[in-house]
Amino acid sequence: MSATSSHIAVHKLGPLGAEPELSEMGQMVQQTVHRYAKEVLRPTGVKLDRMTPEQVIAQGSPYWDARAKFVELGFGVDGLLELEPAERAKTMCILFEELGWGDSGLAITYGAGLLPALMSAMFNNPFCRALTPDEKLGCWAITEPDHGSDMLDANGMIFHSQGTYGRPNCVATLRGDEVIINGQKSAWVSNGISADVCILYCAADSGFGVDTKRGVVVIVPLDAKGVSRGKPLDKIGQRALNQGELFFENVTLSKDHLLAGPDQYLDAVYAIHSLANAVMATVFTGTARAAFELALAYAHERKQGGLPIIRHQSVASRLFHMFRKVEASRALAHRVVHYNFTAPQPSLHAAMTAKITATQTAFEVANDALQIFCGNGLTREYPIEKIWRDARASLIEDGCNEILAIKGGYYLIDPELL
Repeated sequence: MSATSSHIAVHKLGPLGAEPELSEMGQMVQQTVHRYAKEVLRPTGVKLDRMTPEQVIAQGSPYWDARAKFVELGFGVDGLLELEPAERAKTMCILFEELGWGDSGLAITYGAGLLPALMSAMFNNPFCRALTPDEKLGCWAITEPDHGSDMLDANGMIFHSQGTYGRPNCVATLRGDEVIINGQKSAWVSNGISADVCILYCAADSGFGVDTKRGVVVIVPLDAKGVSRGKPLDKIGQRALNQGELFFENVTLSKDHLLAGPDQYLDAVYAIHSLANAVMATVFTGTARAAFELALAYAHERKQGGLPIIRHQSVASRLFHMFRKVEASRALAHRVVHYNFTAPQPSLHAAMTAKITATQTAFEVANDALQIFCGNGLTREYPIEKIWRDARASLIEDGCNEILAIKGGYYLIDPELL
């Protein structure tokens, strides 16, 4: 092609960008979930975004039809765990990126919904796994009204020497063959208002006083006597994801419901946090990709100065950097998930790296996409303002990025070099 040619040779990448060719199974997963995300998830997310939090979870809400169709796709915990670790990692990356492409709030509700079952299976606890069949919606309750991201620092790694943790808001008392739970979890429990079963992380009293570093993990059926719920949060973003408080008043369960006791608590926090941050990375890589694709299409359609705006150098440059960030986010997310699923010990600070990178990317790319849409991007007629709001929430979810960065930095300390 001559240098003076007006034609530009375009090398079309695959649906997941510069990702190596997917296996036959990977292609099937990508195509199946993308179709679901396009035809069901995205339009449902838009509908739920315009509804009140109470309407989102009410009987007859579009949420429940979308969730039923997701369950029908067959991406249950047992099926995922039957895969070889490397194939499981790739499948989960594809699955949650496509869900995040469709709607991040719904992607998070599905991801959080799997956690009680997934952790029960990973801890090889048949009793708890039986309480968490795939058709039951789960939730993860860890943060409290007085304790947010510090609940994820259960080992006190970054706790200030002059700080005082204070009394936890939720305590499980271990007495004989029973676990007795009292207190509350914060309004940020994802699926808290609508879930059937909860994986509860809280402080424990084993008869020697309350110990926040030696807590417990309990699988709690949310129809148990003494469990009640608050109101669903009214938020600016991820409105399809219901979140709300859980209250426990003398909730008494057999110790069979104990997934991890005080001796395993720190390991259990590490395990679920590594998993949740990895899921966040894949979801918000998908969200960033959605924002980029919308902006790219709009830049070809919208004309200013008699030309599609993609012909303007500043727009082309902005789009390239958006594309670059999405590719980097995906590469890191896939690398970390593969490592954590195949290594003898997963790396929490690697998962934090992926989570922070992907969520920051999602917000930056959505912000740039909104700028490309310009005034139209501020209106509800176009989808980018919703994605922008959804992405903003991700910088706080599963531990705010500032706290994760401090904790991740402390994991880099090598005692041998001090």
